[in-house]
Amino acid sequence: MSILEMKVPSPGESISEVEIAQWLVADGDYVEKDQPIAEVDSDKATLELPAEAAGTIVLKASAGDTVAVGQIVCLIDTSAERPAGATPAAAPAPAPAAKVTAPAPTPAPAVVAPASAPAVAAASPAARKHLAEAGVAASAVAGTGRGGRVTKQDVVAALAAGFDAPASGGWAGTREVQREKLSMLRRKVAERLVAVKNETAMLTTFNEVDMKPVMDLRAAYKDVFKEVHGVNLGFMSFFTKAVTTALREFPAVNAAIDGKDMVIPSYADVGIAVSSPKGLMVPVVRNAESLSLAAIEAEIKRLALRARDGVLTIEEMQGGTFTITNGGVFGSMLSTPIINPPQSAILGMHNVVDRPVAIDGKVEIRPIMYVALSYDHRIIDGKESVGFLFRVKELIEHPERMLFGGKRPEEVLLGV
Repeated sequence: MSILEMKVPSPGESISEVEIAQWLVADGDYVEKDQPIAEVDSDKATLELPAEAAGTIVLKASAGDTVAVGQIVCLIDTSAERPAGATPAAAPAPAPAAKVTAPAPTPAPAVVAPASAPAVAAASPAARKHLAEAGVAASAVAGTGRGGRVTKQDVVAALAAGFDAPASGGWAGTREVQREKLSMLRRKVAERLVAVKNETAMLTTFNEVDMKPVMDLRAAYKDVFKEVHGVNLGFMSFFTKAVTTALREFPAVNAAIDGKDMVIPSYADVGIAVSSPKGLMVPVVRNAESLSLAAIEAEIKRLALRARDGVLTIEEMQGGTFTITNGGVFGSMLSTPIINPPQSAILGMHNVVDRPVAIDGKVEIRPIMYVALSYDHRIIDGKESVGFLFRVKELIEHPERMLFGGKRPEEVLLGV
């Protein structure tokens, strides 16, 4: 008998323990090499644990257990023979092989039944992704895979057939209560949010932005922009460019407190909050100050797709100097975003609504967005915060100034 011990890989620097979110296989199953066998949560990201060899698996930890990095979580009997009728192609491993430190795609288990309910069969990663998008519980789909595992084809077929309201998680008039354990990632996010409120002198300032110039520009050039650059022209690239220009003029907004020092970067690594099946993720656009609108759009799209597929690495979410979040995509009119530590400020965008405003003494209907800047008053004064947000407003309302370092074209021409 030849036994391979599988240990918990290190998800990243400074992480000493992880939590077994769920096993994707059962004790005694035969697994193929590189087949995803478990989902592992850290306080920063989620990764899939692939089998390091083919064989029969023996589980040494349960779902929900907190285990140390390097701890043995399962054994694989590599001398075991493949079950009759099973072939390598039959293994449910839709994700490509990955190194232990580079996780394969991990869709969120938001609608998967808790691992503590043994009556509910596991779903493949591709199936969970489709279930999450459809808002359907895995228990509502009959699995045809090995051991009743729900496959992507099962989900597609079930969606085509349709569901009764109770099966899709609707209110059925019962008095049942469902209890789910918070993931390690969610618990860490909760701790950080409370810490920010308790440890910073957070304050929020507001302004309104006339979006008509940007919307007119998009309407005129969105087709040719996509044809030339291969990406859509959205609001986020304009705001990112405006933010980096304003950060150059108000460097304290880009700074962070480190002990008794204020650290002021000479670059702008802008975190862009994106929605994912696991919740809100904040991947970072590196050196955003040097990127064009097209490059910013391409990078945001790349990171958003990785967040959606659950494959963002810790490195892609660390080191930001400023964050932008857009609650407007969900219909938010106004909010006070919470700072993303150790950063000192965050910009909140909101929905665009036609509102009556005074233009040259006359009332006109304009598309208006309310914007909010939450900042740490310990190192950012009111003058800097208000000035920064007003500068962003000016640049969005006069996007041509982004080409000239924030100056008017005539000011550049005159050298003033």
